[in-house]
Amino acid sequence: MTLPKGLTSGVWLLDMSHSEIGFSVRHAGISKVRGRFTEANAEARVRESLADASLHATVKTASFDSGDANRDGHVRGADFFDVETFPEMTFRATSVEGDGDDYTLTGDLTIRGITKPVELEVEFTGVAVDPFGATRAGFSAETEISRKDFGLTWNAALETGGFLVSDKVKINLEAALVKQAEPAAAE
Repeated sequence: MTLPKGLTSGVWLLDMSHSEIGFSVRHAGISKVRGRFTEANAEARVRESLADASLHATVKTASFDSGDANRDGHVRGADFFDVETFPEMTFRATSVEGDGDDYTLTGDLTIRGITKPVELEVEFTGVAVDPFGATRAGFSAETEISRKDFGLTWNAALETGGFLVSDKVKINLEAALVKQAEPAAAE
């Protein structure tokens, strides 16, 4: 599987200041609550073929932010992420399929110590060299998970039927990766 146009072999690191790890979940069956994680790191090792590439990402669960301090405190607590016990979520890619700009990235997602396979639909958005000489690659990705699969089972019944928080969570990623300089050859 050939590399997308402009993507070259080497080590690429996540630039979190130009990336977003977001989600949305249905609340009370009528609206969507959106949030994001503000601290994460990822390393992609790209080789001559995408089939040989690797990706490992880590997200700090305490960096959860939905814009509401009370909700954020609850979600960071034992009912949801339990950030004291489980300070990180991880993703490790196991395979990639596709070509051009559209790919399916399969990997193992670990939340609250529970690991499940997930598939992300990924769009490669290109490569650019910024004014400071850094080579950047962009990706958009999304998937949907069942929070119950990861032990996130807290909920409250609604008087009108149904539950306060839906089981399905949509995850959306906008990622900028920066190519790292090649180490100097030993003389």
